[in-house]
Amino acid sequence: MNAFRSLFLLTPAALLLALLGSPLAMAQTTVAPQGMDHGAMQMQGGSAPADARDPHAYAGGTTLSSGPYALGPERSLFMGDEHSHGLFLADRLEAVRDGDSGATTGAYEFLARWGHDHNRLVLKAEGELAQGELEASSTEVLWSHAVAPYWDAQLGLRHDTAQGGQARNWLAMGIDGLAPYWFEVGLTAYLGEGGRTALGLSVEQDLLLTQRLVLQPRLEAEVHGRRDAVNGIGQGLSDATVGLRLRYEFSRQFAPYLGVEWAGHFGETADLRRAADEPVRETRALAGLRFWF
Repeated sequence: MNAFRSLFLLTPAALLLALLGSPLAMAQTTVAPQGMDHGAMQMQGGSAPADARDPHAYAGGTTLSSGPYALGPERSLFMGDEHSHGLFLADRLEAVRDGDSGATTGAYEFLARWGHDHNRLVLKAEGELAQGELEASSTEVLWSHAVAPYWDAQLGLRHDTAQGGQARNWLAMGIDGLAPYWFEVGLTAYLGEGGRTALGLSVEQDLLLTQRLVLQPRLEAEVHGRRDAVNGIGQGLSDATVGLRLRYEFSRQFAPYLGVEWAGHFGETADLRRAADEPVRETRALAGLRFWF
């Protein structure tokens, strides 16, 4: 019985030698594992030998916080969200041709921002030009604060001008961000002088047909809470614009485009435009340039 027990305790090499009849293997079978002295085993590690090299002997007294190469009390490394970044985007710089009248006008929409990921100063400007003159413009200066991943709350001021009308100032409060399925959404409420109110909505999406060819559907709408006959704006839904722009990106920063746009005025705003002999529905052809740096 002890012989069988010893056979099961053989190492694979000793078992092979035992099968071949080696005296060395037979000698291994006589060693009982129960008799091993674990206390005498030398484990890796432990105290360094007496002649071991001192790891600090060649440092010359230099440490992380002292010596000629010390970093000092000021931080030299920062996370990405601690740096300030700037951006200028010309989202629209285009010539617009009215399909009914055949008149050609210009339009622009610029965005500039500066700051950290969580807090930024944002400047938005858009307008229309006709016959070399600024026909209408809207400029916003906003403080933008990140409130959730991909979403910023914005607070600031807006200034509107209109040729033949009266300039208006507004307090702007809104939210801007990226909705599911990559919809870029902006929703802003405005409070103006004399209790005037307005609500603006913009939605757009970039659809990559190829790595360079991008189709951008776009929707804009504006609602006013009070009639402003001086500027040709009525109460309720005043206007909405739906457009498609197809751009070719020579690089991500430089892309010419072509497009088509449909614009409509509604409710009291449409009535005011009819009274002024101005069109209520417009179909426009577009050609422009989008760039950023």
